[in-house]
Amino acid sequence: MENQGQKQHYKKLQNILQYLPWYVEEYINHKRRKLSSASLLNYAHDYKIFFNWLRSENLHSGDIKDIPLELLESLTIQQAEGFLSFLEYQLNNKGITVNRKLSALKSLFNYLQNIAETRDLKPYLSRNVMAKIEFNELKDSMETIANKMEGKILLGDEYEKFRHFIAYDYGQINKKNKKLYNFHLLNRERDTAIVSLILGSGLRLSEVVNLNLDDIDYSKYTARVVRKGNKEQFVYFSKLAMDDLKEYLSIRETRYKVKKTNKALFVAAAMGPKGTPRRLTARSIEKLIEKYATAFGKPALSVHKLRHSFATRYHIEINDVPKLRRQLGHSSIQTTMIYTHIGNDDLKHAVDKMDIPKGDD
Repeated sequence: MENQGQKQHYKKLQNILQYLPWYVEEYINHKRRKLSSASLLNYAHDYKIFFNWLRSENLHSGDIKDIPLELLESLTIQQAEGFLSFLEYQLNNKGITVNRKLSALKSLFNYLQNIAETRDLKPYLSRNVMAKIEFNELKDSMETIANKMEGKILLGDEYEKFRHFIAYDYGQINKKNKKLYNFHLLNRERDTAIVSLILGSGLRLSEVVNLNLDDIDYSKYTARVVRKGNKEQFVYFSKLAMDDLKEYLSIRETRYKVKKTNKALFVAAAMGPKGTPRRLTARSIEKLIEKYATAFGKPALSVHKLRHSFATRYHIEINDVPKLRRQLGHSSIQTTMIYTHIGNDDLKHAVDKMDIPKGDD
């Protein structure tokens, strides 16, 4: 499956690696089969910040590309803690961001100490200072995070109200503004299908952007996506999402004047007289959600919050965390557990329903 986003991340990653020490590139290559290009790109950015900090502290006087392994091996706990303080107080990184950057460094140092070997079978590092550094204790519990999230997602009948708003109401309230009204008429089937698909599947923004026509299985109600870690998965979506998707596909080719060679599922209209239709970008989808969310009266609603909305509804109705974890593509079940703290009244109702006898599945 063609994946433009992955290719762009790979290109940016290669550009950053040329400025980093050789052992970082070796580590990145070791991780390629397990992590996506986007995740590895984030790691590379984190390492660049760390190595630049080493130089700013006069621990190395040359290019960061030439920082030797011996320097990493000789770092003290105080120096490592100093870098974390730099992230927090100089770069204003929040605790969760500091933890993410520390996690990236721990992974690199672990590779250098416990996996990588020299020709005489010795580890690259005999001492690992990052193994001695503890993560920040985050003040917010999962329940607190869930409570903050609850006011920013769709609950109950808001799912259908928001979908209906995009399909019809937005155009009606902007009928006097010909530019907005005509733009809505052009894109309403597409925009409704996008929102309906996310609300009916929990797909990530990048996964929606990279969908092609042949990734949809119309008999099984699944979409083929590449999840984090470059793992291909078939993700189920709702019947309503399929209905909205079919309505969009019925006008996609004629409305957007798309050539049959263009396999992108969601496309944008051509710009200018000589322009050609193109794959809808991630930023374009973010902007259209922001537009509808603001007009709907929920300006905090975003693409990611739509994913949270799906996850909350799924948990309330299905009450199966392992299945939800697979549906969302979470690597850690702890991430999925956040949704078990949302809407306790609805959860009680879901548990009560479990006592009702059901037919054989």
